[in-house]
Amino acid sequence: MGARHSKNRPISISRAPRAALAPWVARLYATWIDVPADLPIACGLLADTASLRVFLTADAIAVTRDGAVPCPRGAMFFGPQTRRMPITVRGRFAAVGVGFRPGASHALREVGIEPLMDRVVPIEHFGGDGQALLSRFEGRDDPAAWIDMLEIYIEQVFSGWRDVPPDCITTAFDRAAFANPNRRIADVADELGCTRRRLERIVRRDFGMSPKQVLRRARALDMAATLRGVADAGEADQLALRYYDQSHLTRDFVSFFEMTPAQFMQTPQPIMTNTLEIRQARRLEELDRLQPGERYPWRSGR
Repeated sequence: MGARHSKNRPISISRAPRAALAPWVARLYATWIDVPADLPIACGLLADTASLRVFLTADAIAVTRDGAVPCPRGAMFFGPQTRRMPITVRGRFAAVGVGFRPGASHALREVGIEPLMDRVVPIEHFGGDGQALLSRFEGRDDPAAWIDMLEIYIEQVFSGWRDVPPDCITTAFDRAAFANPNRRIADVADELGCTRRRLERIVRRDFGMSPKQVLRRARALDMAATLRGVADAGEADQLALRYYDQSHLTRDFVSFFEMTPAQFMQTPQPIMTNTLEIRQARRLEELDRLQPGERYPWRSGR
């Protein structure tokens, strides 16, 4: 199973969820990559959302805070990453996933996300059945259909949980990180009408990091997307000005991606680039700069 692609076609599609899931779901996506079995791709992930990934065909290994974790066919839950998570892929890779909004786990199950940061665990860890979920996709070779099937599954799961949206402060802070991650935490707290201490507590619970770390990661992810060519070129200069100088940019990249900006640009990274593109699509839609279904600015010439 897996869709074919060429270098002139994207290796993924993504979209926003239907309205019923929008309070808790950030994005749905499907990815497909053909990798020669004798030439594995050593890549990485750096995602700011927790996600459920269903590996339809895969021979992958992720290096997590718990060590190396195999990712065979089945369903795996990925916590958000505080820094690049190395992942190696061999052969045909096809997966469909759903990214959850910050605060979704606490709103739905009263569980904070911090214990799952930088971790990958099978869906069985939460009482799910990965093989039963995988069977829903048998015989389907259309990535758009994969997304629809996963959305139906998530809707069914959520129906038995609390119908409570994430904290409004969490939602507002998430948008603030998209809009301008260079803002002072005290200014953001004032704008949201809460104390800095309360903001720190809520963000730590729902993002798994301090507000300062969340904004710093957001700034690095925006710049990384620009360097990989999956961001709106019209704001490239503005994103670059978020860094004081080249050494500031280099320090952040080494911290989050374990390589310099030059190395980041020169290293083939299909999985990382795909993850960055999915985030940028969501970011532009959240900021009302891109309409759902509209062609991404960076794909306009393809």
